[in-house]
Amino acid sequence: MEVMGCLRSGVLLTRRSEQAEHFDDPARTPEEIRAGYALLARVNRLFRFAEPFARLIPAALGPETCRRLTLLDVGAGDGALGRELAAQAGRQGWRWHTTNLDLPATRAALGGGEGFVAGTATALPFAAGSFDVVMASQMTHHLAEADVVAHFREAWRVARRLVVIVDLRRHPLLYLLVAAVLPALRVSGEFRRDGLLSVKRAWAPAEWTRLAAAAGLPAAESPP
Repeated sequence: MEVMGCLRSGVLLTRRSEQAEHFDDPARTPEEIRAGYALLARVNRLFRFAEPFARLIPAALGPETCRRLTLLDVGAGDGALGRELAAQAGRQGWRWHTTNLDLPATRAALGGGEGFVAGTATALPFAAGSFDVVMASQMTHHLAEADVVAHFREAWRVARRLVVIVDLRRHPLLYLLVAAVLPALRVSGEFRRDGLLSVKRAWAPAEWTRLAAAAGLPAAESPP
C-alpha cells in the first residue's frame, strides 16, 4: 500500500499560522455552514479540485485495479469530490463508490443520506482495511499538528491500497494568487480572510514528510 501527498503550489512562508479559520468555528449555524460550502464549491471548480485524485489514483493502482474501487473521502462536505470522481471513472467504464465523512455538525447541516457518515478524521469509525483508497482534499491544513499525525495514521489504518491527501502548500505566490482570485469571485470578506489564512496554515513539504513519518507511514511521497 502507498501513501501519496500532493501539496499545491515552492519558497515558503516562514512560519505556519495557528490562527483558527471561521470555517472551523463550532458555533457556526447550519445556514452559515451551507453558505460556506456553496462558496467553496465555486472555488473548487475553478481550481479543478478533483484532478489530482483522478490522475494519481490510476497512476498508483493501474487500470485493472481501478475497474472497481471503494473510496473514503475524509472531510467530504457535500460529497462533490466523490461524485466528480465517480463520473470521471464511469467514462472509463470503471465503478468508484465513495463514502463521505465529515464532522457531525457539517453532516447535520448538509444532509446527504446513504453514503454520508458523521465522524472525525482522527478517529475514523471504520474497521481496518475498509476501503481501497482513503483520500482528503484541502482538509489537512485545518488540523493541529497532533491531529494531523492521528489523521494520517487513521487514513493508513482503514485503507487497503492507497492514501491520497491533497492540500495547499505554504508559499507566497499561492498567497498572492488567492488574494487576487477571491475578490474577483465576489465572495464575502470573511471567506477571503479564511482563504488567505488557509495558505498561512498550510504545511511545508518538510513538515508534511515529518508528520507522515511520525504517523508511521512508510513510502510516503510528497512532490518537491
